[in-house]
Amino acid sequence: MSKEMDFSPATDASLRNKVFKYIKSQIINGGYGPGETLLESKLADELGVSRTPIREAIRLLEMEGLVETTTKKGTTVLGISQQDVEDIYTIRQLVEGLAARWAAERLTAVELKELQKTYELMEFYAQRHEVEEIAELDNKFHQMIYEAAGSKILYLTLRNLHQYVQIARRKSLGMENRLPLTLAEHHAIILAFAAKDADAAEKAMTDHVRQAYLNIHRQLESDAQGNR
Repeated sequence: MSKEMDFSPATDASLRNKVFKYIKSQIINGGYGPGETLLESKLADELGVSRTPIREAIRLLEMEGLVETTTKKGTTVLGISQQDVEDIYTIRQLVEGLAARWAAERLTAVELKELQKTYELMEFYAQRHEVEEIAELDNKFHQMIYEAAGSKILYLTLRNLHQYVQIARRKSLGMENRLPLTLAEHHAIILAFAAKDADAAEKAMTDHVRQAYLNIHRQLESDAQGNR
């Protein structure tokens, strides 16, 4: 594993940051599942680093509520709970609607064209049902809107929220009939942007996030029933 990644940056701070981002990504994307124990020695061997940056990264992960360290159990992965997902999507409906409103008012012709190209690529991969490609493009679509909104604070807030639901989003996009609806919702957002209609853009985005949540909620409920 460590041979495929570069964990030899110039400073201790950048090394700690790389290790933190890697472990966080593994937790968010399911590489380290809820309940799994993270051993400093094992992680150090995997990444080819000393235990110090591992220990510092774990401390940061504790602050974000992704892991918990106790005397008896050591460091245990908490991951993202169903309640976390529900909270994230409730917040996203409010904040992402605002992002779409501001983007509609500030979007440039070049940015609109890029959004349209991204949408067309999603259509292409939807015909092939290539969920991973679509998920990446869906992420890009939303990121471009965050940037077009023109607010650094809003951008950072939404980017952080978005990364916490990667597994759930991929499951949602892979569910039957979700892809055509996702495309239709994205198309409605683009039409609102093209018309520079801030009200319509906010509504289209809020509806899109709400529908995405309802789909994910059904999936989470189904998973919970299957585990009983």
